[in-house]
Amino acid sequence: MGSLNVERLISQLMGPSLLAIVVTAVVALSIPLLLHLFIYRSNSSTTLPSFLLIGPSSSGKTSLLTLFERGDSATTHTSQAPLSVEVSLPISKTASSRYRSINDPSLQTHKLFLLIDTPGHGKLRYHALDNVTKPQNLKGIIFVVDAANMSSGVTGQDTQGLREAAEYLHDILLLLQKRSTESNTSKAPKEMPVLVAANKMDLFTALPAPLVKTALEAEITNVRNSRSKGLLDSGIGMGDTDLEEEKGWLGDGGEGKFELSQMEEVNVSVTVAGGNVIGSEGADVKNWWDWIGDNL
Repeated sequence: MGSLNVERLISQLMGPSLLAIVVTAVVALSIPLLLHLFIYRSNSSTTLPSFLLIGPSSSGKTSLLTLFERGDSATTHTSQAPLSVEVSLPISKTASSRYRSINDPSLQTHKLFLLIDTPGHGKLRYHALDNVTKPQNLKGIIFVVDAANMSSGVTGQDTQGLREAAEYLHDILLLLQKRSTESNTSKAPKEMPVLVAANKMDLFTALPAPLVKTALEAEITNVRNSRSKGLLDSGIGMGDTDLEEEKGWLGDGGEGKFELSQMEEVNVSVTVAGGNVIGSEGADVKNWWDWIGDNL
């Protein structure tokens, strides 16, 4: 009796009956819907690409974060904890879009990424260091400096701003260098681009981007030399062959003048570009947007 009912149901489904038509329609509509839900959930669970925003206090990091997120700057306060925001970048600013027609509708869409702001105070910089050593889909690092506070002291001006920025950048670059020198595999680490965003270019006392680069390279050389001398004066590492090898110093064996281009040997590309988050004529962050688009 049961087998007869099953056969009757099958024959009804296979025949041109109303039930067969309804079942077929439900199946035909359900499959695309289920596939859409599956793909949507898979994409939403994927970690967004991220950029790490670091630099000394009062360099303009949080103002830049607000500008990128909202399209307008606002009054900010010194950061005490990391802050992540979702930012959209027009595809027209990505590297691949330069080969597309201006009428391509995909240029009107946006690409999303996370911008992670970290405190610049010395005691809170471990947040930034943790993000460098344990990156989550990290596409690049934006190191913000105050270009109006980059004096080398040749005219008797205060050099504290330059020294603080150079020490912080030195430590970040050394961490990135160790990815290669202390790697347990022969495979080279993934390239990590670094943007030195020379902020506050609207101010009269701001150094142009090329001079910011030169000042940082010279001061990082001084930082490296002073730390090396401190170790030698204390007797640490005396007679140690490791001291004569790479020593853990930044750059080409820790000798001679340091240049940012030396970081290319460990798959770290450093770019210095100027701009300003706030200004009498508005913000000018085009160079920074372009750099993000090229690395997203």
